[in-house]
Amino acid sequence: MSAPSRAVVVLLAGVLLAGCGAAASAPTASTASPAPVSVSDAVPVSTAVPVPAPAAPPAPRARHVVVLDPGHNGGNARDRAAVNAPVPDGRGGTKPCNTTGTQTDAGYPEHAFNWDLALRVRDALTAKGVTVVMTRDDDTGVGPCVDVRGAAGEQADADAVVSLHADGSAPGNRGFHVAYSDPPLNAAQSGPAHQLSADLRDALRAGGFAVSDYVGTDGLSPRRDLAGLNLSTRPAALVECANMRNAAEAALVGSPAGRARYAAAIAAGIEAFLNR
Repeated sequence: MSAPSRAVVVLLAGVLLAGCGAAASAPTASTASPAPVSVSDAVPVSTAVPVPAPAAPPAPRARHVVVLDPGHNGGNARDRAAVNAPVPDGRGGTKPCNTTGTQTDAGYPEHAFNWDLALRVRDALTAKGVTVVMTRDDDTGVGPCVDVRGAAGEQADADAVVSLHADGSAPGNRGFHVAYSDPPLNAAQSGPAHQLSADLRDALRAGGFAVSDYVGTDGLSPRRDLAGLNLSTRPAALVECANMRNAAEAALVGSPAGRARYAAAIAAGIEAFLNR
């Protein structure tokens, strides 16, 4: 083939190739790629797994509140007019505001025993996280009256009220007893006060103390004449720890070791009631 002929052939081939490229770059409607779909046009599909909201933490448990009522007071004897003044007894009558209490034959006064015992019980309960309210601040004042003591539980929003005493009976009598208001005058007295009294009784007995052989039954004594119990709207009990006129029990209440034993038992009884 001559040189001009070869040039014509090359030229025709180039034209054909160019035509094929143009045709490939212009696809028909049946072969064109679909238009891209934007994110905003797509139907949303959630793949996240729902996570439940965390549960609210439980409310912190409120501290228990106990009123301790150490009977009588060290200044009562010097103001007989004040302690003899009549106050409501909770059953439509009156009672003296307070009394001086009893003492051992050796002269150890009940008010001092009650105060020392209350401090020991207070410390034992406070160590367990219990809030303790005392009806008197020392052992030198006068009163307060029994109606004020009876209202102390309501005023403090207390879970329990425990009055601490010792008895003065005939020398041959011995043992502790726990009193509660009866017949009951409100819901707190009709059931919870009985349970509190029983828990105190059980703890004292477990502590090695004998139940009374002269008052009540099996260590429990229902009473209608104690104003502090009658006027309480919270579970209330009164513990007569011992007969201070009995020589053996006088020695027990008169010793720090004996008072520590009583305090441990009474605190245990209160805790048993609070933990129900």
